[in-house]
Amino acid sequence: MHIRKALEIDLPRIMEIYAGARRFMAAQGNPRQWGATNWPPEELIREDIRRGACHVCQEEGRIVAVFFFAPGPDPTYRVIHEGAWAADTPYGVVHRIASDGTVKGAGSFCIHWAYGQCGHLRMDTHPDNAPMLHLLPALGFTRRGIIYVEEDDEPRIAFEKI
Repeated sequence: MHIRKALEIDLPRIMEIYAGARRFMAAQGNPRQWGATNWPPEELIREDIRRGACHVCQEEGRIVAVFFFAPGPDPTYRVIHEGAWAADTPYGVVHRIASDGTVKGAGSFCIHWAYGQCGHLRMDTHPDNAPMLHLLPALGFTRRGIIYVEEDDEPRIAFEKI
């Protein structure tokens, strides 16, 4: 697998992966994380691409996963409830990670790649996202507390790996 920055020409495939991820999450008992707001919107992904923060994972030239990666600080993680961050050192963030489900381990590959870029990573997920709640601790992340995102009022469980 290979990670690269997304290009504008990748947008239809990226949006297709996000639509599939919304269907998958709903089928797994997590219809509210992205489904309630049809998240993420195309305009946000276009901006992520322009910023150089949208990345795709390719297998044999085919895009199989997509995610946001950028260095912090990230306003999403400014306030944490029911816990604390382990360190206040520079960190990277991963948001909006999704795969098309065709390549086992694509999500883990993306997260490992992002961690390799900075050595200190913060992520979060919805309390109903059982696959991510299992994956993040398996990849060495520690639960740190609760954060809130601007797109809805649902709490997110915050994780960190140093």
